[in-house]
Amino acid sequence: MTCLRVALLSAATFVACARDDAETASAPAYQTDESGVTRLTFDGDAPSGGPDHFFIPFDVPPGIAEIQVRHDTLARANILDWGLDDSAGTRGWGGGTSEPAVVNEKAASPGYVRGAIKPGRWRVVVGKAKIAKAPATYHVEIELRTTATLQPQTDRKPYLPRVASREARWYAGDFHVHSRDSTDATPSVDDIAVYARAHGLDFVEISDHNVFGGQDYFAEAAAAHPDLLLLPGVEFTTYAGHANGIGATRWVDHKIGQPGVTIDGAVAAFKEQGALFAINHPKLDLHQCIGCEWRHDLDGSKIDAVEIANLGLASGGAIMLPGAIGFWDALCARGHHAAALGGSDDHRAGTATGMFASRLGEPVTMVFAEELSAAGILQGIRNNRTVVKLRGAADPMVDLTAEPGTATEADGTRHLRAKVTGLAGVPGATVHVRLVKNGLAEPPVLVPADGFTHEVIVTAPTTGEDRYRAEVLVNGLLRTITSNVFLLH
Repeated sequence: MTCLRVALLSAATFVACARDDAETASAPAYQTDESGVTRLTFDGDAPSGGPDHFFIPFDVPPGIAEIQVRHDTLARANILDWGLDDSAGTRGWGGGTSEPAVVNEKAASPGYVRGAIKPGRWRVVVGKAKIAKAPATYHVEIELRTTATLQPQTDRKPYLPRVASREARWYAGDFHVHSRDSTDATPSVDDIAVYARAHGLDFVEISDHNVFGGQDYFAEAAAAHPDLLLLPGVEFTTYAGHANGIGATRWVDHKIGQPGVTIDGAVAAFKEQGALFAINHPKLDLHQCIGCEWRHDLDGSKIDAVEIANLGLASGGAIMLPGAIGFWDALCARGHHAAALGGSDDHRAGTATGMFASRLGEPVTMVFAEELSAAGILQGIRNNRTVVKLRGAADPMVDLTAEPGTATEADGTRHLRAKVTGLAGVPGATVHVRLVKNGLAEPPVLVPADGFTHEVIVTAPTTGEDRYRAEVLVNGLLRTITSNVFLLH
């Protein structure tokens, strides 16, 4: 039982007790002041043990035009995350932001969803991100307003798929970028688009934490930047790992451990809407990054891709690279054909500085697609036609293909060809290319000139499969990695 001291301004103070699942709570007889605002104050302690999320329910009477929720984690050693549900489902997720959440029919705070304020049971959602000092006390103030204060956000439009180019070719993009709807990020979608085009990107996935509000600004940004594809998606952020719902446009419940909410159910919900499921920074285990390392027990067949590079090499990405590649290699060794991706994890539209500063386009992922559209990019990932440039767009490119042998060659013969281009981006450097078979690197070969092709004749195994990827080294350091090609007899 969780007991909340609830103060209703202009009314008596009372105590409301709710079950720890917080699906029910005694409700006050609401009173409204002369300005048309009803105020409630909740002070309480986060339940110890149990699921990672709990709820503070409250009732919304008819005639309310806007709701504001202010919240505070009273102990600085603790971190609580915050969200809001209405009677029909989610109304947003602010994560650890200290800013209040405001929602009305035509506008909402970053991370939250505008829409009708329906009477009924609402609830504040609280995530126990980090409890270092128990009890974890909190303070919540709710205002129910009969007049909206946020002005209508007329620049928000529903997301509609579009084709930015019908040319079949390699496209450069970034699969992990946050807009201000993540609440821990600052840029607008247009800020992101401006920087992306200035740095040679063809597409950017806006992958905010568990929310989709940034997609409301795609149409406006596309009108200003018609040759840039803004790819829908979400960073599915849990306390046991982060994943990328590439192409997702609908909310998926991230509160793993609540009744009926499982990681397998979440993956199924992404797949049902045609999205791909990729693991982000699978081995990122830093104290300040809560839940960043992947710890969910999930069958590898459900994983479409792995973010093998998070942050650029110049920003500390090299520290995480071996662990992430090892995670991907182990997954592929178990027979799963996950593609390799890179993502900057940018939160500042390329303006972040210092160690571990995530900058848009560092790394870059190349995807071969039949057209520059969400459907085209997703199909390129499914086809394992991706190449990760670890530092950025100027890194050399390598295209790895596997062709059948000639009629005179033995059955199962394959010609592996790794063609290296883009040496102009690394002038004066010594460049090598190498193949990696089943996770083991073969001797590197010098790349004497742009367009050089390293060809190897191999035989597919009679049982099982072999996997090969190509890597480019610049002055002895790894700079470019392809997805695997898989050879079957």
